[in-house]
Amino acid sequence: MAGGLTRQQLYDKIRASSKEEVILEEMTRLGFWKKEVPVPTLPSPLLRQETVLRKELSDLLLEKQKHQDQERLLADMRKQRMEAAKLKRAETKLRNEEKRKAKAAAWAATKHQNIVYLGEDVSAGLNKKVADVAQLEKYGLPVWHDANALATAMQVTLAKLRYLAYHRKVATHTHYQRFYIPKKSGGKRLISAPMPALKAVQNWILENILYKISNSPAAHGFVRGKSIVTNATPHVGQDIVINIDLRNFFPAIEYKRVKGLFCRLGYSEQLATLLGLLCTEPEVDEITLDNRKYYVAKTNRHLPQGAPSSPAITNLICYKLDKRFEGLAAKYGYIYTRYADDMTFSAKAPADGKAGQLIRFIKQVVKEEGFTIHPDKLQVMRKGDKREVTGIVVNEKLSLDRDKLRRFRALLHHISKTGLANKHWGKGNIISSITGYADYVAMVKPALGLKLKATLTALLQRPDIKEEARAIWTGAVTSPAATPPEPGKTSSDKPWWDVL
Repeated sequence: MAGGLTRQQLYDKIRASSKEEVILEEMTRLGFWKKEVPVPTLPSPLLRQETVLRKELSDLLLEKQKHQDQERLLADMRKQRMEAAKLKRAETKLRNEEKRKAKAAAWAATKHQNIVYLGEDVSAGLNKKVADVAQLEKYGLPVWHDANALATAMQVTLAKLRYLAYHRKVATHTHYQRFYIPKKSGGKRLISAPMPALKAVQNWILENILYKISNSPAAHGFVRGKSIVTNATPHVGQDIVINIDLRNFFPAIEYKRVKGLFCRLGYSEQLATLLGLLCTEPEVDEITLDNRKYYVAKTNRHLPQGAPSSPAITNLICYKLDKRFEGLAAKYGYIYTRYADDMTFSAKAPADGKAGQLIRFIKQVVKEEGFTIHPDKLQVMRKGDKREVTGIVVNEKLSLDRDKLRRFRALLHHISKTGLANKHWGKGNIISSITGYADYVAMVKPALGLKLKATLTALLQRPDIKEEARAIWTGAVTSPAATPPEPGKTSSDKPWWDVL
């Protein structure tokens, strides 16, 4: 306090006059300055200058305070905006997370109820679910529009169907067991045997779709009621027999052709995609990295040799080829049949003189249909030659190669004397090979075949040979060659798998 004045009153008094005047007044009041002593004065110019400077100072102080208030205001505004932005970001993040969860839940529900993706380059058209009912009814096929209907009919879950059909260029698992077997002509043939789950689905497709479609009359391979015998019979006694073999028959039929087949039958694109993927598979390289095995696709998807559905699909895809060859054969006076990739043309004289023209047109048709003739397996057999069709001699009647039959009888005799040790027949396991040949003989010559089979059965039941056979089977269980042949699927020159 100064003379009863508060601090604020003192500040107001200074602002009303001047600091010096208030100091002088206070000094006088407190006795530091006598009242009779005149107050010193400054020259007028200095006073005016002082007044001007004080005003400028006051203005500057006001401006400074104003700027400080603005900066503070701006700082406060920035702080508020940042807090608002943080809150908004948090709300947005929460909202996006809720959307993500909802989208994931919707996607999970969609995947549970439908198939929308099956891998790169094969998923286009999965949203097309309308089947051509009239076309399906024309072929007598069951009508399904989408994957759900197909899965229900197959009695599998949609997830399992997706798993079996999914296409991966690099996978950590495989649906096939792959192995090689020797070819009759040398080299080796890749067999892709489907695992049980996929094999069951392929068999279902075979029974419920493929077997319901009529094949060309010329097709004899893998057709119910037909065999190598029915394939050879039309060519008995002909003056000329032309055999043609297609190169890489199964690999030449790729996924797009298989899918196209199911589309042409009337199935929706979604189902055609699924069925095409279930019936095809690429060849792969097996690579081990960090103790983990990977299967890397090295070819396009194609019909695997070893799948139960593959032969029937080839017959349907070759329907147009068969019809073209039937017309070509009729034009030149020939008979035409096909057993898998083995095609046979035969004729009586004088049509044998047109063989050159016929072969030129055959090559053209084969190329136009997307196949390639094996150059080493085109045979032209005329009168005087031993004429064979799918391993059966057709010169005068259906008969067997005498030399081979004699060697087989000799083999059975040697087995009866010294057992199975060091005995060979064909390129496979000795038991499956001799059993297969006996079945083959029974197809061509039933009476002779029954005798050979009875002899073979008696030999294999003999205790010493039975023990040898058990040892052979025990040591060959994991070998593809040890798989027993299917009756009706062998020939004198081909083990049971070679007819594929």
